Amino acid sequence: MSPWTFLTNHAMVLSSIAKNPTITARDVAASIGITERAVRKIIADLEAEGYITKKKEGRRVKYRINADLSLRHHTHQETEVGSFLEVLGWKRKRKRTRQTEQQVS
Repeated sequence: MSPWTFLTNHAMVLSSIAKNPTITARDVAASIGITERAVRKIIADLEAEGYITKKKEGRRVKYRINADLSLRHHTHQETEVGSFLEVLGWKRKRKRTRQTEQQVS
């Protein structure tokens, strides 16, 4: 019997992308123990549902998390993806406003 985990592969891929927005599918696959093909399918799922966006930067891709979307399961739809990822160690980048920019100056 294979060992089970608390997080799905989708959650593991999303967490990996959140922690390193320029990570490659190959590196994600190696870190979580699934195939690169499976990672690419999961990335396509996450992008299709709006949880991530991709932006080409040279030969690499940079991912952005849509932290405001809710988790998909009906029992957790009140929880935002960003809050979930923060529990897993993601350091959310806060949007800078004019007020915070003036405070920094």
